[in-house]
Amino acid sequence: MEPAASAFDKALARVCTNCLVCRRARQRQRGFAFWLVKRIEGRLCPFCRAYERVYGRNVHEQKSE
Repeated sequence: MEPAASAFDKALARVCTNCLVCRRARQRQRGFAFWLVKRIEGRLCPFCRAYERVYGRNVHEQKSE
């Protein structure tokens, strides 16, 4: 069982939800932004890592509705 996300993690994840590159990757699911987020950003960016901890899915995955 994973610990609940902290308020700091939620604040960092909020930055990722507003990031132009990450948003485009989630919406389009193809192109350079998708490749960049999938291969590089998810490992390096603290905002992307916090997004994964808070929402429980990869940064480049679309919301399941």
